[in-house]
Amino acid sequence: MISMTSEKVSINDPSLVHFLYGLMIAFPLFFLPTLLGLVINLYHKPVCVSLLIKSHLRWQRHSIIGFAILSGVGFLLSPLWLSVSVYLLATLWFCHRILKGWLNLTEGLTV
Repeated sequence: MISMTSEKVSINDPSLVHFLYGLMIAFPLFFLPTLLGLVINLYHKPVCVSLLIKSHLRWQRHSIIGFAILSGVGFLLSPLWLSVSVYLLATLWFCHRILKGWLNLTEGLTV
């Protein structure tokens, strides 16, 4: 039988969020791990989570969706130099969001 204390610890355990950041960092692999992380993030609806976990899950959702939108814009642009510039900007922005979020999670800070 699980006590309330151990259940509360498992709900507020940041290991899932660390796993999702790991999937996000693997985005060069055809964006598939990142999409898998987004699906897990969207369907993960625990009843009681801490503010820390909620802020990081929201941060990850916004990062992945923003990266997908910027990549789509880069794909639709016709001049090659502009398309490459948008891809580069999107990649740098996405890497910054991953690193900032993961470092804040390790330090126990909300994003």
